[in-house]
Amino acid sequence: MALVTLRRNLCHLSDFRIHGALAALKTQHVNHVHRTVKEHLCPWFWSLQPGPVRVRFHHAHCKKFHSENGNDLHPVGEPGFSQVHNWDRFEHNVKNVDEQTFYRKINSFTSSGEVLRFISTLETLPDTVMAEALRRICEVEKKNQRSPKEILESSAFQALCDRFGRDPSNLSNAGLVTAFQALTLSCGDAQSHLLMNLEAECQHRLERGGLDVHSLCILGESLIKLHGPGCSTLDLIIYQLQGESLATFTPEDIVTLYRLLQASPEKADQQQRFLNKINHFSLSLVSNLSPKLMSQMLTALVVLDQTQALPLVIKLSKYVVRHIARFTSEELRKVLEAFIYFGHSDRFFTETLEQHVASLCLTLDPELVSRVMEYCSRKLILSEPIFNAVAETFVCQTEKFSPSQTAELIEPFGKLNYLPPNASALFRKLENMLLTHFNHFPPKTLLKLLHSCSLIERHPVNFMAKIFSPYFLQRLQGEESYLDRLSLAQLTQLFLTSILECPFYKGPKLLPKFQVKSFLTPCSSLETPMDFHLYKSVMIGLIDLLGARLYFASKVLTPYCYTIDVEIKLDEDGFVLPFTIDEDVHKRVALCIDGPKRFCLNSKHLLGKEATKQRHLRLLGYQVVQIPYYEIEMLKSRLELVDYLQGKLFSQNSGGHW
Repeated sequence: MALVTLRRNLCHLSDFRIHGALAALKTQHVNHVHRTVKEHLCPWFWSLQPGPVRVRFHHAHCKKFHSENGNDLHPVGEPGFSQVHNWDRFEHNVKNVDEQTFYRKINSFTSSGEVLRFISTLETLPDTVMAEALRRICEVEKKNQRSPKEILESSAFQALCDRFGRDPSNLSNAGLVTAFQALTLSCGDAQSHLLMNLEAECQHRLERGGLDVHSLCILGESLIKLHGPGCSTLDLIIYQLQGESLATFTPEDIVTLYRLLQASPEKADQQQRFLNKINHFSLSLVSNLSPKLMSQMLTALVVLDQTQALPLVIKLSKYVVRHIARFTSEELRKVLEAFIYFGHSDRFFTETLEQHVASLCLTLDPELVSRVMEYCSRKLILSEPIFNAVAETFVCQTEKFSPSQTAELIEPFGKLNYLPPNASALFRKLENMLLTHFNHFPPKTLLKLLHSCSLIERHPVNFMAKIFSPYFLQRLQGEESYLDRLSLAQLTQLFLTSILECPFYKGPKLLPKFQVKSFLTPCSSLETPMDFHLYKSVMIGLIDLLGARLYFASKVLTPYCYTIDVEIKLDEDGFVLPFTIDEDVHKRVALCIDGPKRFCLNSKHLLGKEATKQRHLRLLGYQVVQIPYYEIEMLKSRLELVDYLQGKLFSQNSGGHW
């Protein structure tokens, strides 16, 4: 491994040049410097040195390092010591101590000054450690929002860069690619002289096939950062990685490989055989992945559309459950986005997510809140702990939520038909936000939000006049030649709600040309189609009960846009009429044959759209009879089914006869 040796003495080298803030150190006493350095050394460094040890201050900011005859001079009045005896032993320790200790220490620093103070205490450093220090400096300075120009012009940064610019061919593979990676992080200027030299050396070694797996991975990501995913060299890197045994890849390398392939998702089909191989191999690595790597792997699987890798997604989910508290908000958001994409959910993950969200309640990140609610909404998961925590977060921190995030937060409450304990405060905050930021909401987002509120009987009466106005409808249509069917259906149901549930509303009406004839839409947003198998079972029972198929109608479209699963007509005396007769109809019975898709997941709680439908049908004069799937499943014979339907349809209070 190539080494970078830093040898210098602050007390006796008259031509020693120090620039930048380090000039002030010339005036400090050696003992003070000794104490300063000692404070920044990691504990294991001292444990390596038996007995009393003197530490000489060596700083990496300097461009010139002088040493005569291999020996450094020592300060006046203090005893000299053998360079060979002390520093040869230290160099031996550097080579034998796990370099990961260096990396952990460097990565714990939060400023470039801390990194430089640390490496200045070390006499002889491998170029890999110097490169890692360079990378960390670029990382923390970007995090501290210093501009690339400030970083590049700092004397400390230039001094480190000089170590790598003298002769890149003498650098180790790891040192070379890490230094190249650091420079792409700091400036991304492909015309930088040092960057060009390092890239040329990387290219030379790549063409010779002299780079190991880890170096290939780092080089690939750096080239994407510098030149974009269209970089031609990337194909050669992936080609060489394909020729390597996956057993030689570390978990970090595998995730980096996913990210390299993710950069060109349009080529995923060409690489599918290789991806299948990686997906299968990754199953054995999941237990060794950090939360960050798990989220990155899941993100790559989404971008590459690896729907066939569901076993890998499921295994990742199991380990997400174990380590959910260690995920950052951003990492957990990506995990949720992946689960939403693959349609994955399981009880253990949901329970763990409930505990995690509840524990973070008032510190939840708005973007994470949006993804959590989207996950629950997509999978129809009514989790009271999650919904209550989210409602409390919104009430206490409304100002943190953007219009789109607010809509994503509120819509699941309507969809899953749930009102939290603080519903009054929640909708008061929402109304205030709408009053002050109404025009900031995209039209379709606003319509979905207000429609969701009406599903849980929080009717947006104060905003109905605005959404029925020609101005809003024009904004809603945008540049399209017509409004989409879902928007028209939502507008129509809001208008019906204003008639049935808000008789005091006297504002503008929705024009007939914006009203639909049926709420059944392709996406089933306002009505869920009837479960065919459940209907067949009920139909057999009804025929046995009523005597003929003539006495009930199926899938009846009402004048009020709703489709009734089964309709039965009764005359004034309560006798059943044939469905073909329209005269002398005194009462209409609407059977709602509710399959599992009309309920929240694993519960008996109706979805908001189904509860609204049944509520509206009652207000329209129908006798609504609910036939839920979980009651039908309990019946063991045809006779029990007939008795069950008789009890539902012709109870003493119904007044019906057959």
